[in-house]
Amino acid sequence: MYHPSRKAVNLNVQVQGEGFPILCLHGHPGSGSSLSVFTDRLSKRFQTIAPDLRGYGKSRFKGDFDMRDHLTDLEALLDRLGIEKCLVLGWSLGGILAMELALMLPQRVTGLILIATAAKPRGNHPPISLPDNLYTGIAALLNYVKPGWRWNIETFGKRSLFRYLIQQHTPTAYRYIASSAVPAYLQTSSAATRALFTAIQSGYNRLTDLEQIFCPSLVLAGTEDRHITVNSSLETAQHLINCQWQSYPNTAHLFPWEIPDQVLSDIDFWLQQHPQVIANSH
Repeated sequence: MYHPSRKAVNLNVQVQGEGFPILCLHGHPGSGSSLSVFTDRLSKRFQTIAPDLRGYGKSRFKGDFDMRDHLTDLEALLDRLGIEKCLVLGWSLGGILAMELALMLPQRVTGLILIATAAKPRGNHPPISLPDNLYTGIAALLNYVKPGWRWNIETFGKRSLFRYLIQQHTPTAYRYIASSAVPAYLQTSSAATRALFTAIQSGYNRLTDLEQIFCPSLVLAGTEDRHITVNSSLETAQHLINCQWQSYPNTAHLFPWEIPDQVLSDIDFWLQQHPQVIANSH
């Protein structure tokens, strides 16, 4: 799968904190800053590295590319920052790239935190109607101007496509959508979208390769996720050898923004149980 001849892009990256490095990989559409729900907390104890992937955020790129180019870029980023070993946290597309990195660089990836993702992703998103798109546009715009406004959530948010991304329409979730999701969406290139959909249409499936991943992994999923179903996340967890699984009722694809404290405390607990994933020993 890996082509060493590919030329790496110098990714825009946010590095916070000090300590053992945690590489944090965003989904589609997304950017490094859309992982603030994780990096703000984790960077108090660790060094968090949150790049904008090629074609996302401020990592601009002209022309087409494919999913393997992300791996080339990420390996070059680790080299550039002088990172020998890291824990990798990935959300959605970022989780797929996290698993690919663990397969490609097993000696460098100490552990995986996989959020709303799957090695054979399947969705059950209903067809999108014209009112869906209209309400989503209005809800996103009003929410951007006045984040977490309850009237907007009740009037437009719950009728918009956000209803498939979140289950708990809390002001907190909508504030994250305003600060992280909307800007990231506007900065996502069409080439990045094409690269993702080409991979999905080709029937992306790495389930049988997961037995080559030996590092500890934590797989977290929202039971009502329509983008990557809870069953496809569970199937991934079952194929990983050293894996802990957790699903959250009444949450969807953006569940870290719905129940941030619960998710972060579960990650903390897993880190306590697996100190080897954040140890510098060789």
